[in-house]
Amino acid sequence: MKLATLQTEQGTIVVSVIDQDNELTFFDLHTFDESLPRSLKEILALEGGLERARQAASQAEQAGKQITGTLLAPIPHPGKVLCIGLNYRDHAEETGMPFPDEPVCFSKFSSSVTGSGHPIRIPAIAKQVDYEAELVVVIGKTCRSVSEADALHYIAGYMNGHDVSARDWQIGRPGGQWLLGKTADTFAPTGPYLVTADEINNANTLPIKLTLNGEVLQNSNTDKFIFTIEQVIQFVSQFLTLEPGDIIFTGTPPGVGMARKPPVYLKPGDQALVEIQGLGILRNTVEAWD
Repeated sequence: MKLATLQTEQGTIVVSVIDQDNELTFFDLHTFDESLPRSLKEILALEGGLERARQAASQAEQAGKQITGTLLAPIPHPGKVLCIGLNYRDHAEETGMPFPDEPVCFSKFSSSVTGSGHPIRIPAIAKQVDYEAELVVVIGKTCRSVSEADALHYIAGYMNGHDVSARDWQIGRPGGQWLLGKTADTFAPTGPYLVTADEINNANTLPIKLTLNGEVLQNSNTDKFIFTIEQVIQFVSQFLTLEPGDIIFTGTPPGVGMARKPPVYLKPGDQALVEIQGLGILRNTVEAWD
């Protein structure tokens, strides 16, 4: 099942999605279950929420009553935005850095989250803004100190993600301004929709690529993970409670702009596409933001 968040004239609603040849068709879940919450995060937190959404989606799609609106991030305001750095073997090799012994974790604010079709805005103060295609995991059940073997039971689904990074702040400032370099507004696009975990056979073996202005600059597979999704969840859940709607960016493959010669950084007018097998295409243009 594919679920998205749509802004309509009546407000924000959760919809089911049919994606055919990258053409998205939307169906309002509330047409057949008006008691469902109007946010995907709340549906995930609701006991049996996904199953109720599935039943409503089936009825809505059979009825064929399509609706229109503006796509938002599937989860516009996640409680936590966790990120894993240096998690692809081929990316570590291109940067000349040793493989980490444990997941390298940082975070973004939820205000950095935006959706497909919305612009990535580059602050005037940032001059070296990089692209990073990533698989995003969406937590579906509250968990803490879970085992690696049980970790998949707590995942609601997956999304495309783009970890936009101002390198001149992240690593170019004394001490490294990781937070400021990573969490500017619009620096965490996700979408276009959430794909429930039952539709993805193995998220640790998915082709992933980023295309910038028609040129493929990142092209790898999540089978190059240093730490699998299960290992990441096991590790971070030792420190904090993961809750429904929390999202985890799982790292980026090689081909990032700062590793290229000469470097390639995002600029106004660029068009960036992130595509992971089975998860549709996340599309964002780039704008200057004074």
